[in-house]
Amino acid sequence: MPGMPLNDKVAIVTGARRGIGKAVAVTLARAGANLAIFDLVTTDDKLNEAAEEIKKLGHKSIAMNADISQIRDVTKMVEATLSEFGRIDILVNCAGIWIPGETLLECSEENWDKVINTNLKGTYLCCQACGKVMAKHNSGNIINLSSQVGINPGVGAGAYSISKAGIIMLTRQLALELARYNIRVNAIAPGIVKTDFNLTFWQGPEKEKLAANSVPLGRLAEPEDIADCVVFLASDDSRYVTGEVLKVDGGWRVPAPGRGN
Repeated sequence: MPGMPLNDKVAIVTGARRGIGKAVAVTLARAGANLAIFDLVTTDDKLNEAAEEIKKLGHKSIAMNADISQIRDVTKMVEATLSEFGRIDILVNCAGIWIPGETLLECSEENWDKVINTNLKGTYLCCQACGKVMAKHNSGNIINLSSQVGINPGVGAGAYSISKAGIIMLTRQLALELARYNIRVNAIAPGIVKTDFNLTFWQGPEKEKLAANSVPLGRLAEPEDIADCVVFLASDDSRYVTGEVLKVDGGWRVPAPGRGN
C-alpha cells in the first residue's frame, strides 16, 4: 500500500488508550486518516497522549471517554465525531475486557454480564450507530477485533471466548446486511499479542520464550502486526473482502488441554 491509502478518511477507534487500540489509531493516522479515539479510562492521560501523537503525524484527532456498553455513551461518541469531522468512514472496535483464569462454571453472573456487555454488546452498539451514519453516505468500513479463542476454545478464557465468537457472527451478519450500502465488515482474530492486556502469558523473558516457541513464526505478535492488517482491511486493497475473519497469529493455534489429574 504505497503512499497514504486512507488519506483524509475519518476513523473511530475504541479502546485506543493503549495496546492494540493505540497501535491501530496511530497506524491509521500514518496511513492518512483523521482519528476520533475513545476509551473507558481517561484519568491516566494515556488517551490524550495518543491523540497528541496522532496530531504530530499531521492529522486531526479528538479523544473522549466512552463506555461502549452504554448506548448513551455510544451516541455521544458518534455525535462528537460528526460534530468534529462531518462523517465516519472507518470504525475499528478494539475495546474489550477479559477476566483471566475463570472457567464458565466459575464465572459469576456479574462477570458474565461485564464481559458480554463490553465485548459483544458494546461492539454491536458501535456497529449499529456508526453503520446508520455510513449507510446514509452509501460507504463505510467496519473492522471488529475477535480472537483466536473466538474460533477455538482456550483454557481459562471462559466468557471472553464466547464474546469473541459472538463478534465473528456479528461481523458476518452485518456484512450481509450492510453490503447493499457499500459497507464492508470484517474481523481480525489475533493470537497472543504483547500488550498489558495479557501480561500473564508473556511477562518475563522465560515466559515469553516459552509462549513464542508455540508459534510457528517463532515470536509473539506486536500490536503493530495487528494494526497493519487493520489498515489493509480499511483500504481499497481489500475492496472485495467482506464478512471475513483474518487470523493474525503467526500460525499459532490454541492448544487443547488434557484431562489433568
